[in-house]
Amino acid sequence: MNTQPPATDSREFAEAAIVAVGSNLPGRFGPPRQIVQQALAELRRLSVRQPLCSSLYRTSPKDCPPGTPDFVNAAAALWPPPGLTPEALLEELLKIEAEFGRRRGEARNAPRTLDLDFIAWGERTVRGPTLELPHPRLAEREFVLAPLAELAPDWIPPGQSRSVAGLLEALPEAAEVEIIGGRSSPT
Repeated sequence: MNTQPPATDSREFAEAAIVAVGSNLPGRFGPPRQIVQQALAELRRLSVRQPLCSSLYRTSPKDCPPGTPDFVNAAAALWPPPGLTPEALLEELLKIEAEFGRRRGEARNAPRTLDLDFIAWGERTVRGPTLELPHPRLAEREFVLAPLAELAPDWIPPGQSRSVAGLLEALPEAAEVEIIGGRSSPT
């Protein structure tokens, strides 16, 4: 696991929107690693300050169809502009996925060029037909928790009693997760 100090104090996450980024298929921007790096750069336009981005991780597929390739994953913390609603931010994320060749309606957990999961937005909770915040499976996903623990290990997501680092440590079965690239700074 990464031994770098956290990228930010967990108090800064009170207003941060957390996005998990993943890819395991090549697309028009290249192989999955390049797609994730390009997607992190693209997220910059949705933040009023420089987003914080984790290192890139290679993660083994979990609950995926047989033969699914490994994923490249990362996490980003954004500070969306005032007035942007969670639903509007989700729409922007879906537009970015589409620009990268993602086709919605694929089989659940199928390989994809780009997956942008809206994980949380500070302390907000949302329960709607198209969006649930924090993400209902946040505490079960090592591919989300490992990159997020690099950014804010002490942050306690809404509805949880443990920090991100504690949630990661408490996972019953460790999937294979490996850092494959240092932190990037989206431009």
